[in-house]
Amino acid sequence: MDTYSTLVAAALKVLEEKGEAQFSTRAVCAMANVTAPTLYHHFGNADGLLSAAIAKAFEQFLAGKKAAIQSSDPVVALKQGWDNYVSFAAKRPRLYAAMLARFLQGADLPAARQAFEMLGQRIAAIEAVGRLAIPPEAAIHVAWASANAAALLYVTAAAQSPHQQRRPDAAVVASMRNNAIRSICTPR
Repeated sequence: MDTYSTLVAAALKVLEEKGEAQFSTRAVCAMANVTAPTLYHHFGNADGLLSAAIAKAFEQFLAGKKAAIQSSDPVVALKQGWDNYVSFAAKRPRLYAAMLARFLQGADLPAARQAFEMLGQRIAAIEAVGRLAIPPEAAIHVAWASANAAALLYVTAAAQSPHQQRRPDAAVVASMRNNAIRSICTPR
C-alpha cells in the first residue's frame, strides 16, 4: 500500500476507534508509521486528511450498498438498501457520525451523491410497478429520515460510556423500517 493509502486507512481506523472529536494527526502518523511532514505533504493539513478519509468511507459505504441490493423486486431492494445503511452505522458508528456530519456540512462527496441517487432510483422503480403510496419526493424523505434515525440509535449507543452502552433493540429498528416501508409502498 502506498503512503497516501496507508494514511487514509490509518485515519479511518482512528475515526472508527475514537470518533471525529478525538481525531488527531499524531495518532494517524503513529499508526501509519510516518512523520507529520509526510502527512502534510500528502494532505496539506488535518482537515485535508479527514476529508480524504471521509470520501474513502463513503466509497466503502457505496460499494457495500451496491453489493447488498440483490433483489429485482423494488420494494425488497428498498428494504435491503435500508438494512444495509443501518448496518453500516451499527458496525461503524463513530465513522458514520463523522460521515454524516461532513455530508450535512455540504462537503462534495460523489459517493454520497450516488448513494442518494440510488435511493431515488429505488423509489422510481417502486412507482413504475404501481406500488408507491405517496409522492416520490416524500417517499425519498421517509426512507432517508427513517434510516438515519435508526442509524443514530447506534451512534448514540456508541457515544455512551462503556458501562452504559446498550445496542438498540433489534425489534425497534425493524419496526422503524417496516413502518417506513408501509408508508411508502402500497400492499400487494
